[in-house]
Amino acid sequence: MKLFFFAIFFGFYPLLHLNASTPKSLTCTRTEYREEYIPGTKSKPGYVRNYEIDVIIPCNSEKAEQREDNDCTDGKIAGALLGGGAGAAMSRGDGRWWAVPLGAVLGSKIGCDAAGG
Repeated sequence: MKLFFFAIFFGFYPLLHLNASTPKSLTCTRTEYREEYIPGTKSKPGYVRNYEIDVIIPCNSEKAEQREDNDCTDGKIAGALLGGGAGAAMSRGDGRWWAVPLGAVLGSKIGCDAAGG
């Protein structure tokens, strides 16, 4: 009796495995809502006909992510150092407290743009 159940279980096992790996659908669809105006006359006025259709779309399509690979870290650092140095060199006395940070910020922006960011 044990051998009988064992034979039945392993006899159907390949079919169970085949059923689990078979795709359920070969085409993928999306339902779209549509409206169509039907013109009329004075005696028979026009109307709007609405319906839904199934549109075939690619299955398992991964949308390409539009990633921005423009890393402008190096340009920011170089621009900030050069801009801060230029602000320090061109300013005098009490004007350095705002010229150096302003030069660093503007230099980092210019450096990022120059690096392709």
